[in-house]
Amino acid sequence: MEMLRVQSIASQSKKTIPVEFIRSETEQPSITTVHGTQLEVPIIDFSNPDEDKVLHEIMEASRDWGMFQIVNHEIPSQVIRKLQAVGKEFFELPQEEKEQYAKPADSSTIEGYGTKLQKEVDNKKGWVDHLFHKIWPPSDINYRFWPKNPPSYREVNEEYGKYLHGVIDTLFKSMSMGLGLKGHELKEFAGGDNMVHLLKINYYPPCPCPDLVLGVPAHTDMCCITLLVPNHVQGLQASRDGRWYDVKYIPNALVIHIGDQMEIMSNGKYKAVFHRTTVSKEETRISWPVFIEPRPEHVVGPHTKLVNQDNPPKYKSKKYKDYAYCKLNKIPQ
Repeated sequence: MEMLRVQSIASQSKKTIPVEFIRSETEQPSITTVHGTQLEVPIIDFSNPDEDKVLHEIMEASRDWGMFQIVNHEIPSQVIRKLQAVGKEFFELPQEEKEQYAKPADSSTIEGYGTKLQKEVDNKKGWVDHLFHKIWPPSDINYRFWPKNPPSYREVNEEYGKYLHGVIDTLFKSMSMGLGLKGHELKEFAGGDNMVHLLKINYYPPCPCPDLVLGVPAHTDMCCITLLVPNHVQGLQASRDGRWYDVKYIPNALVIHIGDQMEIMSNGKYKAVFHRTTVSKEETRISWPVFIEPRPEHVVGPHTKLVNQDNPPKYKSKKYKDYAYCKLNKIPQ
């Protein structure tokens, strides 16, 4: 076992928590959150028949916010409910059963059940356990990291994965046209249908001292875009004008984050969103992000049609695996 899981610590901690979870005053949510104000990030209705309006809303939100929420996205609510149910059931299994899916200690893969994800500043820890596994493309799927319990886990995740494709295509097409490119060009530049869809389940157990900890510290996602389904427990925060705000929860919405690779490909027109998560004293928060990533060997840089003598590249071009290594190990890009 790589370390004591946060879920186990939470079950034993009724009043106090280990010191490695306690954040500095510059990070503690009680001090750094703007209280009493929820951030109403753009809400985009995918059922709007005015496609130009939807395209423009996606472009503006990607440029000005780096995040937005999609409603009426054609993923049936029961598909999302089933996804949430089987993920929750996995984390409620006995600890020894969950450990069967643990990330191998010597593995270079991110896939598997675990707690520590990246190099942490001052060795502080996030109040979260997680499960990673790829859901696309089929040739990349390793079912060793897909829970066998509950028995419907695979079927439910495959069904959700199928519905995601249409949403992803719409997002890439809109973002591409928003940059003045043809609808297909941005997705092709990122790797087309061979891009990796990496599912993560974040499990944030109740914490006796939620004002002192973070579930996941402040970061931008390193992928192209993230499509996230949260449960009902408030926790997602975004930075706006240098201050932290709770993001308003909307049932059945998909939360979209612009990631680093999208910012790079757009040469800075679209902005990756700086976000973090807080935890609850009473309730378990769970979220299901899917990260849409280039393949490890794929070279990502500003789109060639967006740079010229007057608009030089603002970012280096590099293999995605090299970018990810630097990001996870806090090495400047």
